[in-house]
Parts: sequence; structure tokens; C-alpha cells
Amino acid sequence: MSERVIYVVRSWPRLSQTFIVNEVLALERLGVDLAIFSLVRSGETLVQPQVAGVRASVTYLQDLAGEPLSARARAAMGVFVLSPRRFLGTLLFSLARPGLAAGYGEKSTMACFADAVAVAAAATRMARGGEPASHVHAHFAHDPALVGLLAGRLLGLPFSFTAHARDLLQIPASSLAARAREAEAVVTCCEANADYIRSTVPAAGRPPVMVIHHGVELERFAPVPRVAVSEVPAITSIGRLVEKKGFEDLLRALATLRDREVDFRCRIYGEGPLQEQLSRLRDSLGLSEQVSLMGARDSDEVVAALASTDVFALTPTVTDDGDRDGIPNVLVEAMACALPVVTTAVGGIPELVENGVNGALVAPDDPAGVADALQQLLDDPSLRSRLGAAARIGVEDAYDVDKAARRLRDVFHPRTGAELETAPC
Repeated sequence: MSERVIYVVRSWPRLSQTFIVNEVLALERLGVDLAIFSLVRSGETLVQPQVAGVRASVTYLQDLAGEPLSARARAAMGVFVLSPRRFLGTLLFSLARPGLAAGYGEKSTMACFADAVAVAAAATRMARGGEPASHVHAHFAHDPALVGLLAGRLLGLPFSFTAHARDLLQIPASSLAARAREAEAVVTCCEANADYIRSTVPAAGRPPVMVIHHGVELERFAPVPRVAVSEVPAITSIGRLVEKKGFEDLLRALATLRDREVDFRCRIYGEGPLQEQLSRLRDSLGLSEQVSLMGARDSDEVVAALASTDVFALTPTVTDDGDRDGIPNVLVEAMACALPVVTTAVGGIPELVENGVNGALVAPDDPAGVADALQQLLDDPSLRSRLGAAARIGVEDAYDVDKAARRLRDVFHPRTGAELETAPC
């Protein structure tokens, strides 16, 4: 049996983190044996259908933290006995660095140490059962990466992590550097993030920084004949209803289209803390007949929605605290379906969308510019077809989930650092 990779995530499964589920499934198709450790339960009732295909075991550290103190003490003793030197060294490392948990995150350094002990105890039991672990990988640079770092130290295993957006940008530079120094590689989804990591983490001791795009299932998200529900062109947008997704700008752009007497209907899929606020804004703009807030839907319904869409729109922004997207996976999914997209030049999006070539790219915080781009596409079916075809070709080349999984497998079974960092995406 192949050695296991320990996968540490913030919560499992999250509806908005389909890219992690897809990555896990692709790795398993390559024969990588995974054990998932989730800091907390997601608390969501709607689950992506593909989660049922995951073979990896899932352990919720939240549940283990609720076990009797005697049980947790026995587990810690088992890790201590495994290597007293590593245990005490990791404990002292944690005690001496309370600031490692500063910034974005919910756990203290010592709480992350306790979770890491639980991961190490479970991995020790797996090894005794003939399923030893060979690597620790964490998704997100805040709490999960710190737990993964400490678990790797306790177990004497190599460690790596994937950094995404807020988790990367809203932890102190010193904390990011500390995590990177302990890692075999730092993975991220776009060059903008990679540039930030390289500019923030000193070159001395910095591991390879790898850009591995979030891949999509190209057979599932594929071009289909557009289903015309009515003669009115359809716009679709998908995302969590949070500030950085820019839905307020999109609604204001749609109001401009309505004022120009452009026919359209728009469906916005997603849920989040701004749901009521956006609903009120929609109504105050007089868009209740044209715009439907559809709530959260699983990926099967997303595929169906994209099949009856003429234009996909997502208008991210940079929030006052610096939060922003990397490359939103829904943009890649829409483009894989050969849809023309209207989006904004935020984070890594300009790496995906080239204005006038495979989509329309607008400056952020510019509802009028978004309205202009939408109107141009709604008025010109041939332009929609041309941009959509180019979008599909670009996604096939750089966003195949199986190609991405093969590169990530190289992190778990590394070549040289130079080969890792320069390997093609």
C-alpha cells in the first residue's frame, strides 16, 4: 500500500470550496492515498454530489477536542513516546511563538499545537495499522497551515501548504515566512499570489513557490448547445455573497442596462452574510423582475444553469482590509463551458482573462464599465461565440484538474526544488 498524505483543511466539505474536493478526487485517481483532517465541521447541509466519491478517511479535530481529557492525554502520550525529542521541541517551538497565530484565523498557536498532536496521534495509529504517512499538506495559510507545520514536526514528516486569498494576505508577513521556512514547497493558485509570497518571504530559506491552478473537470464543465429558455438573454453569476465578490457593483451595472432598455434576465447563485443587503439593493434599484437571487446550489445545478446562460458575470473587488480573490473557480468553470465572461482585473483574474481575446476584463469598482461590456456581449452573438470558444481553449490548456493533480503529486514526492518551481503549470 502506498504511503498516505495527511491533508489538513479548515472545514470539510465546504460548498464554496469545490476546488479542494476536485483536487482530492484527482489525486485519488492518480493513486495517492489521502487522510483528511478537518479543523471543524462545515455546518452546511448542502453538499456537493462529488463528495460521495471521495475515498479518503475524514477526521474532525473539532470532535477530538471534545473527548475526555484522559483520552486526549493518552493520545498525547502516544505521540510523546514516539519521539520525546520531537514532541518537546515542537512544544517549545509553539510556546516561544504565540504570534504565529496572529492575524486572520481563529486559533491560538497552542490550540493549533493541540490539533497537531491529535493529527500526529491519529497518524501514529494509522502507521501501526500498516498505513504510514509520508507527507503533510495543508490547504490555507492560516490555521490549517500552522496545524500542518506542527504535525509535520511532531511526526518528522515533510510539510507543504497551499495559500489562497485572505488566508495569505491577512496573516503577518513574519507568520507567512515562518510557515514557508518549514515547508518543502508553497503552492498557490495564481502568479499574483506567488509574487506576493516571493516579495514577502526572504529568499534565504524560502522553498519553491509553485503556481498550480485550481483545475476543473473538463468533461463535466464542457460546451453544450445553449438552451434558450426565452428570447431574453440570460446572465448568470455565482459566488459567496461577500464584499470581495463585488455583487453590489454587478447590481448597479444591471440597473444601468435596464435604464438603457437592454433586455436581460440575471440569476445570482450563492449565499452569504450580504444576502439580505443585496436583496434590498436589488429591490431599491427596481431590478426585482430582472434579477433572481437563487441561493446556494450544488455543482449539478450550477452545470445546468451554465447550460442556459448567454453571458457569465463576476465583478470582484478589493476590500478595505485588502481581501481579494485569487482566480475564482466559477470563472474557470464558466469558461470551460465556452461562455463569454465579464469580470474585473483583481488578483489573479488577468492571468485567466485577456480582454477582447477570451472574455471582457473591466477595472474593479466600475459598474458603468461592467454595463458597457455586458451590453456589447448581449448585443453581439458572434462576439459571444468567439470569446467563449477561446475561453474553452485556454482552460483546456492550463486548468485541467488532472494535470494540476500530477503537479501536486510531485510536491508530495519531490524532485529538486529548482525542478518543482520551474515545472510547467
